[in-house]
Amino acid sequence: MSADLTQEQIQKILQGIAIPPQPQVMVDLQMEQLKPDWSIKEISRLISQDVGLSGSILKTVNSPFYKHANTITSINQAVQLLGVNSVVNLVNALSIKGALSDDDIIALGRFWDSAMDIAITSSVIAKQIGLPNPEEAYTLGLFHNCGVPLLMSRFPHYSQVLEEAYSSPDEGIIEVENRMINTNHAVVGYYVGKSWNLPRYLCEAIHEHHRIIKTFQEESGDARKKTLLAVLKMAEHICGNHFMLGKQDVDHEWNRIRELVLLYTGISEYEYGSLKAHIDEMGLGGNEYYS
Repeated sequence: MSADLTQEQIQKILQGIAIPPQPQVMVDLQMEQLKPDWSIKEISRLISQDVGLSGSILKTVNSPFYKHANTITSINQAVQLLGVNSVVNLVNALSIKGALSDDDIIALGRFWDSAMDIAITSSVIAKQIGLPNPEEAYTLGLFHNCGVPLLMSRFPHYSQVLEEAYSSPDEGIIEVENRMINTNHAVVGYYVGKSWNLPRYLCEAIHEHHRIIKTFQEESGDARKKTLLAVLKMAEHICGNHFMLGKQDVDHEWNRIRELVLLYTGISEYEYGSLKAHIDEMGLGGNEYYS
């Protein structure tokens, strides 16, 4: 995204959507991490002040993915297990939920669980292909669709927009959204990330996650960002995102980019099939409905 847009141009792009302010807990966590003597104990205390947030984090760390013999019962244990960066990223993504009304949250149904599945699947794939920081893939998986709930709140018919966007074998998802509502969830997500001080590469990846072909054709592009996007698209497909968001049995976007993504990551069709089977066995895949 261009950094030179005027405030008026940005407001036009956002179509009247109010970007929720960065939650106070995030501000406090970032301030704590800037201190030379920051501690896990203080970070755990800050998170524990939000009961709902604490419950969501404990639910995550006790999921089958982590395979603990004993139940994790405190935020301090969770932070030590997941790592500070992963927990902070999780707080960021979960905070979007807190910006919505109860009706919007109910309307989104499995969106929240799906975002977590995609995040964990992204982390699994990142480790498989040897990325040095798999938590970056986890963060992108968790946060990349953060614009969806905000658009759902702004446009009562947005779920129908998504269905049409995912149903087209030729027209891109973002192109359909732009045509129908003059904005899209990728650009809204970019501005949320920017407003919440997420790293620049992550904001750009959020913005570009439905323009993979164009991004991969840019020879001077950020290799880390491209790899994270490739991992994300594999995770989205394996988790059945096209069915969850678009109510489609066929993932048309994946059909367009599959060869490009596998080629870029160096994963063969056989390796991809094995990886997908492994993720399905973990209970994360959407094998009951994707094509």
